[in-house]
Amino acid sequence: MPARTPRLSLVIPVYKNEAEIAALIGSLGEIQPQLPGELEVVFVVDGSPDRSHELLAQALPAMPFRSVLVELSRNFGAFAAARQGLLTASGDYFAVMAADLQEPPELVVEFFKRLLSADADVVLGERVGRADPLLTRLTSHLYWRTYRRLVLADMPAGGIDVFGCNRVVREALLSMRESHSSLMGLLIWSGYRRIVIPYVRRSRELGKSSWTFPKRLGYMLDSSFSFSDLPIRLLLTTGFAGLALMLSASVIVFLGWLLGVIDVAGYTPLMLAVLDSGALIVFSLGIIASYVWRVYENTKERPLVLVRSVVRGGGDSRA
Repeated sequence: MPARTPRLSLVIPVYKNEAEIAALIGSLGEIQPQLPGELEVVFVVDGSPDRSHELLAQALPAMPFRSVLVELSRNFGAFAAARQGLLTASGDYFAVMAADLQEPPELVVEFFKRLLSADADVVLGERVGRADPLLTRLTSHLYWRTYRRLVLADMPAGGIDVFGCNRVVREALLSMRESHSSLMGLLIWSGYRRIVIPYVRRSRELGKSSWTFPKRLGYMLDSSFSFSDLPIRLLLTTGFAGLALMLSASVIVFLGWLLGVIDVAGYTPLMLAVLDSGALIVFSLGIIASYVWRVYENTKERPLVLVRSVVRGGGDSRA
């Protein structure tokens, strides 16, 4: 019996991409013959205020590949849309790409080939160059450098906008139902065998990017508080250092009072109260925050471990 043709699901979040719809469908049609399996494309319109959904609905019947059009009730964000696309997809292997065509669609072909070869469970597209204005390149470099230092050190230096994964990883991602988190962060956090494929990000020829600074900042904050306890450790360290400094200052003030250098009535007890109580409050907040962080970690209900595979042998090979 011949082997079944692999089913390849490509998820594309769509938001304010009205100008790119025709070019996007054309690009997908061009890469389809190069794919090592049957293509399914899941378009997820993320509450887009333009005609993106209308244009996709009109083009759906004539698309040269299996396609699904999902419309969300409002704008939930690209990562929530990608997650819904993964939930809707029915393939054996999965990939996520943006609709603006700044990431070469040919990357998807390489993603699926590497996944089918079983070289990795996750394939990441790493930006090694950008055809963007100088200021955009500098701010992006600073942003992702800060992200890697403060949040996830394993994040590729240029960040991730496109990736591919097998069904095991897809199920792991869908098992983590977190709001105000990061799908890409969860992808890195989950581990599994990873391969990174470098590419150069293209300039945007049509439309205007909706990935604004407020959205970048929100993504950074969500990722920071979801994957790192660094803010809490900074608070605790600052409180500890401040407590040590204030205790030293308190000793100096007290000795000055004993030696008669400070003779202003009420100055010594007031300074001792202010210095010691302020440092103690910050230190106490750091301790409390450490406990709150652990409670917060438990409320996420992420799996304690993620299993890639189980192999049995010997006399009992039952699954």
